[in-house]
Amino acid sequence: MIRDLSKMYPQTRHPAPHQPAQPFKFTISESCDRIKEEFQFLQAQYHSLKLECEKLASEKTEMQRHYVMYYEMSYGLNIEMHKQVSYYFFVSVLNNSNTVHFKKEVVCFAV
Repeated sequence: MIRDLSKMYPQTRHPAPHQPAQPFKFTISESCDRIKEEFQFLQAQYHSLKLECEKLASEKTEMQRHYVMYYEMSYGLNIEMHKQVSYYFFVSVLNNSNTVHFKKEVVCFAV
């Protein structure tokens, strides 16, 4: 499952105003505004990553539940298969022993 990383990690950062002729001069209110914008951007990114993490955790839980369910079904089928094989083996042993016993009686009867 490939996810769209452009949604998780948006590349739209606020560019710093650059004027080649003038050096950078920020007032305290401009600096506070930039810090506030950056904080809001990081908060939004954190929120989207948190939602993605919660979604993945719920998918993981669901996959584990399916794994346990399939494991239990497989185990049950394996037990049933062994019961059937044991049953048919037991029946074949009984048939063979009855056949040998029957042959002995026929031989004794013929003599």
